[in-house]
Amino acid sequence: MTRRFEGIRVLVTGASRGIGKAIALAFAQEGARVGVHYHQNLEAAERTLAELPGGPHALLQADLSDPRQAERLMSQAVEALGTVQVLVNNAGIYEHHPLAEISFDSWREAWDRTLNANLLGPAHLTYWASRHMIEQGGGKIVNISSRGAFRGEPSAPAYAASKAGLNAMSQSLAQTLGPHGVFVYVVAPGWVATDMALDHLQGPGGDAVRAQSPLGRVAEPEEIANVTLFLAGPGTDFLTGCIVDVNGASYLRS
Repeated sequence: MTRRFEGIRVLVTGASRGIGKAIALAFAQEGARVGVHYHQNLEAAERTLAELPGGPHALLQADLSDPRQAERLMSQAVEALGTVQVLVNNAGIYEHHPLAEISFDSWREAWDRTLNANLLGPAHLTYWASRHMIEQGGGKIVNISSRGAFRGEPSAPAYAASKAGLNAMSQSLAQTLGPHGVFVYVVAPGWVATDMALDHLQGPGGDAVRAQSPLGRVAEPEEIANVTLFLAGPGTDFLTGCIVDVNGASYLRS
C-alpha cells in the first residue's frame, strides 16, 4: 500500500506532546521522516521519537521565542533530514492574564511571551523554511492556529491576538509564496483533548466545554493531525491561504 508521505521530510514544532505529537506520529505512519522539535521537555520529546515508526527521524531543540534560534533549527533539520519539504508550526503557549486582575508589568510580560512564542517564532522559522523551499522548488507550510482567533479569549487576549496574527501572516504568505510553489495553510482547532487540557476537561467546567459542540465532545489530537496531513498532502495546492476550522461546530463563521 502506498503511503502518502513516503520519503517526505517534515519538521513539526512543539512535537513532544499533544497535537504536535499526534501530527508527528501521523506523518511517520504515512512514511515521512520527521524532525521532532521541542523546547524544554526533552524526556517527552524522546518518548515521541521512540514511538515514531520508520525513520530515521531527528530530535531537534530550540527556543523559538529567540529569533536567532529559528535559523539554527532550520539548518539542523536540513542537516539531519536532508531537506525539509513540509513545515508544521504547532509550538505555542497559552497564558491567563485577565486585565482586571494583574499589574501592568505582568500584563506586558504575558503579551511579550505570547507574541514571541505564538507569532514571531513561527514568522521567523517560516522565513528560513520558505527560503529553503524556494531553493528546492516548493514545499508546504501548515500553521496551527485556534478558534480563539475568531471568538476571542477574554482572560488570554494575547493568545487570541497571536493566533489572529498567525492567520493573517499565513494568508499574506500564501500570496507571496504561491508563485514559488510554496503553499501555506492554517488549521484552527477548538478545544482538544490533550494532556494540557485534561485538568480543565475533567474539572467542573468540562461539561460546559463539551456542550459547546453539538457533538457533545472536544476534538482528539488525531483529528487535528488528519486535517494537517490532508493539507500537506498532494492535490491541495489551490487551497493555499485557507483557514480550516476544526471545532465541532462550537464556533461558526461565514
